[in-house]
Amino acid sequence: MKHVFIVNPTAGKGDTLASIRKSLDQKQDFEYEIYVTSKAGDATDYVAKTCEETDEDIRFYSCGGDGTLNEVVSGCVGHSNAIVALYPSGSGNDFVKYYGDKDNFLNLDNLIEGTETKIDIIKVGDRYAVNACHFGLDSAVARKMNQVRHKKIIGGKNAYNTGVFYALLTAMKTKCKVIGDGEELNDDKILLCTIANGKYVGGSYLSAPRSKNDDGYLEVCCIKPVAIIKFLRLIKVYKAGTHLDREDLKKYIEYRRCKNVEIIGGQKKFAISLDGEVVEGEKFTVETLEKELRFIIPKGCEI
Repeated sequence: MKHVFIVNPTAGKGDTLASIRKSLDQKQDFEYEIYVTSKAGDATDYVAKTCEETDEDIRFYSCGGDGTLNEVVSGCVGHSNAIVALYPSGSGNDFVKYYGDKDNFLNLDNLIEGTETKIDIIKVGDRYAVNACHFGLDSAVARKMNQVRHKKIIGGKNAYNTGVFYALLTAMKTKCKVIGDGEELNDDKILLCTIANGKYVGGSYLSAPRSKNDDGYLEVCCIKPVAIIKFLRLIKVYKAGTHLDREDLKKYIEYRRCKNVEIIGGQKKFAISLDGEVVEGEKFTVETLEKELRFIIPKGCEI
């Protein structure tokens, strides 16, 4: 089996490539290749092209954050010989939190000796997501995150909180219609909506605590508009992942497990976020591709 390390040199603190090279140089009798990405979309194109050149199984190690993982996974779709492993070196690393602590994923020996499983991915038109599709307040958050991601103090691990603060001032109500498996889940406005395959968004927000990434279902959590004071109370519960268990919050939340979700935007350039990448359009169809992705769980990782 071929082992290819896809490295985003700007992920996290920007030292991913050096760290990977140092770890791999210490390994004996292990053949591998390193591909360093140079621009947005580069990883997707490279992975797809590499898969098309052979029938041999290829394990791609996504070395970066959620954006890098998204690109690698997108390149793997439709290629049965593609396998994805994750070396989480970004600033947020939301998807890996589904499996708990990321240390096992950062141990190359454990990662290389890991066990293959099959997990779902999210399909939105001709785009894909492995962790989540979210919108409303979250789209405004994602836009601001992308703007400040590499800035000091307000960027890095603080980028999501910076985005939330900005969104509080600009995006407390978003006009749209959300339809899950034929059922309308809102009136004509939302505060935010998360359609999840993973569990976390924004680095530490446990938005989908009941998610199973291999059951063929999307976890849809639609939150109605609320006043800022109420939101500030709600966000703490949302971050802790206890929002679905609170009786006093049920009137604000519509939660469903769905196979298909239709999003009808209230404007031509309605924005959604796919694993942190903002995509604009008027209407979106979100569906799950059950057990589409061959994914590596590191040795010693218990879920």
